[in-house]
Formats: sequence, structure tokens, C-alpha cells
Amino acid sequence: MKKILIIGAGVAGEMVVKEIINHPETGYEIVGLIDDDKKKQDRLVYGKPVLGQRRDIVRVVNEKGVEEIIIAIPSAPGHVVREIVASCEKAKVAFKIVPGIWEIITGDVHLSQIREVKADDLLGRETVRVDLEEVSSYLSSKRVLVTGAGGSIGSELCRQVAAFNPSSLLLLDHAENNLYFLEIELKERGLDFKIIPKIADIRDKERLSQIFGEYRPEVIFHAAAHKHVPLMESNPSEAIKNNVVGSKNLMEEAIGVKAARFVLISTDKAVNPASIMGASKRISEMLMQVYEESSTKFMAVRFGNVLGSDGSVVPLFKKQIAAGGPVTVTHPEATRYFMTIHEAVSLIIQAGAIGQGQEVFLLDMGEPIKIVNLARDLITLSGFEPDKEIKITYTGLREGEKLYEELLTSGEGTGATFHKEIFMAKPDRIEKEIFKRQIEELAKERKKERIIEKVSEIIPDYKVI
Repeated sequence: MKKILIIGAGVAGEMVVKEIINHPETGYEIVGLIDDDKKKQDRLVYGKPVLGQRRDIVRVVNEKGVEEIIIAIPSAPGHVVREIVASCEKAKVAFKIVPGIWEIITGDVHLSQIREVKADDLLGRETVRVDLEEVSSYLSSKRVLVTGAGGSIGSELCRQVAAFNPSSLLLLDHAENNLYFLEIELKERGLDFKIIPKIADIRDKERLSQIFGEYRPEVIFHAAAHKHVPLMESNPSEAIKNNVVGSKNLMEEAIGVKAARFVLISTDKAVNPASIMGASKRISEMLMQVYEESSTKFMAVRFGNVLGSDGSVVPLFKKQIAAGGPVTVTHPEATRYFMTIHEAVSLIIQAGAIGQGQEVFLLDMGEPIKIVNLARDLITLSGFEPDKEIKITYTGLREGEKLYEELLTSGEGTGATFHKEIFMAKPDRIEKEIFKRQIEELAKERKKERIIEKVSEIIPDYKVI
């Protein structure tokens, strides 16, 4: 029999105990439970004792010969999960987790639902849940376009939008391979509407005009962008051409076909930008004001790093761990806001529903997470001991990178929405004619020094690191 310890003596913990007792064939022997609630100490849960609090995990593991821990606190915030994982690491014991309450459809916990701890569980907060059914009626029977459809955010957008039965889903991307596989994936689902893949560069105005004229999208999600900070520092003119000029092209085409809604995918790096990438996204946000008189409602969604997305630290860390290390972190104090891909896309769809035009929506993402802590957690989750079996090395901040990110500029205020964890920023106003002239001049520049100079004129709080 495998001796196990259950963390959490609440409803979920009780369900786990009951499930294991009813299924002795699992080979589990429950030695007891752990819970921080002082009132639960020394009580019995279906005959199994509560043996202490979280601080007692290592002691109980050693005293009782525990071989595996099950974390049964579905609503536990990320920092609690991280502390428990750290205790498991210290005690050298395996661990699993009960999924979130929203994943337990019947209200009962089943042994088959207990799984390995994932990176998502280590967020510094609970994941935000939105009622997409309530707000997504604007997608049903509509012609929907997703740019950057082959990327991690774009492809998840396509998957979620597909669930609301648009009349057609136009997949636009410059990279053919990802688009090819996404088309196959969606068509294999037997969807009852047209899937239309289009290879196009958003910088190519003529090509966009052809596509918009033929398919006349009504709802547009603009996820196509150059996103890698150091790479864009080395190629600033490409960041401007793609992220600014490309967005401008799409906005003008949207107006031309009288699209109802246009949702721009932005980033927290647009706030007090220290990089060309961040500045280019901030300018894209500002572009919406140029077209505020149009019938098309423009809105932006600003969020932090997306766990598991292409180019994010999690896939990189996993690859480095698989290779035996070292895991590279830029700075021991570097922090970032994190969210899951599902959260990010849910927020984008929600914004498309509630936006009335010119809003920048942002998510309350809790406390930022230290990158080095995330690296340690992933090493532990992979079954290794940080700093001993897998080393962590520091490479230094790269050009354009900040030690921490922000969600609002000093001049922006916030307004509430009907969702308690989604807010609206109120960006500073621009002088439209001056701004349009500045954009035209910026688009012509190719030398980095001149681009930095022009960007600084447009965004006073842009600071080169």
C-alpha cells in the first residue's frame, strides 16, 4: 500500500478521502490530512486524522513514511500551491493536485481527476473565469476574422470563437505551417460553418483590401504582431512596419467594410515602454483614437505574459530542463505578470462584447511572479532538485527588457466593468493630426536612432534602457 497525505480537510479533501476509502483497489493508504484551519486540528475525516498545518508537512512526511501527497485545495491561490510544492521538494515526496472546482462537473471528486501539478497551478492568484455564453452572442452567425491565427493566442481564439457558431471563420497568417495545421484541426471537428485560411502579410495593404473586399468580416480579432523584445530591438523598423503600419492597414480596411468590432491584442509592455516592441504596441493602442468617428468600434486588450505561449519562458524552461540544464533567468529580481492562454482569450472575447469603442481593457492579474521562482517550481515539477540536479544561471537583462512590468501609465485611470476582475484603462488623449503626421514620418524611418527619436516624440514616457 502506498502511504499518502492529503493537504486540505475541506469539502474537496473529504471527497478525496471518501473516494479512496470506497476504492481500496487503488492501493492507497491515507495516513492523515493537513489543514491550516486551527478548528480542524485533531478531528477525524472519515476516520482519518488531521495531523497538523502546512508548516508540519515535512515533519509528518518523515514521521509517517508518506510516499505521495495529494493537494486537495481547489481554490488555493498560486503562492499556497508553491509553498506546498516547496515542502514536497524538501521532503523529497511525490505530489498531485485535485483540479479546480469548476472542472469537477458533477460536484464530486474522482480519483481519475487527480493529476500532476501544472504550471497554471502556480499562478499568484486563481484563474479568472468569464461567462462566455453570456457575452458572445455578437459572434453567432457573424463573419469573424482572426489575424495571427496560427500563433498560440490566435489559434486559441479560433478554437473558442468556433464554439459560438459564426457564419464563417477567416484565418489569416503570414506563416503557412501553423495555419495549415490549424485548418486541419478545425475542419476535423465537423463545424457547421466555413473555415477560410488566408496567407497574407498585414503590411501588404493591397492584399488586405482584396481579402476584406471578398469576405467583409464583421468582427476582427487582431493578434498578429512581432512580440519578441530583444529581436525587435535589433530590428526596430520591422516592429514599426508590422505592429504599427500593419495595425493601421487593418483598421482602415475594417472601416472600409463597416466591420462592427475590432479587438486589438496589446501587452503590458506598452505601459511606460522601454522597448521598441512595447512602444509599437502602445502606438497601436493610440491609433484607435484616429478612427473613433467611424461606425467600427475599436478596443484593445492589454495583458501580461501568457503561460505556455510560443516564445514564453515556460516552454523555454521545459526545453532547458529536458536537456539537463542550466535553466537561464535574466535577473534574480525580475518579475512578470502571468495568465493562462484560456484566460487571455476569454478576456479578448469578453472585451469584444462589452467594448463601446476606444477602451483599453486589462485584467487584475494579482501579484507579479518572480521568474526565478517559476523556474524553480518547473524544475521541481519535472522531478529534479533546483540548484543541485538542474542549475539556474543568470544571464542579465537583455536590451529593451525591464526588471518588472506595469499595467497602467501614470496618466491612465481605470474604470470598472461588470466583471470584477476586468478593468478599463482611460488612455491619454492625442492630437489626431499631429499624431497622423508623426506616424507617417515614423513609418519611413529605417535607422534605429531615428526610430527611437520619432517614438520618443510620440510617447513621452518611452525610455530606452
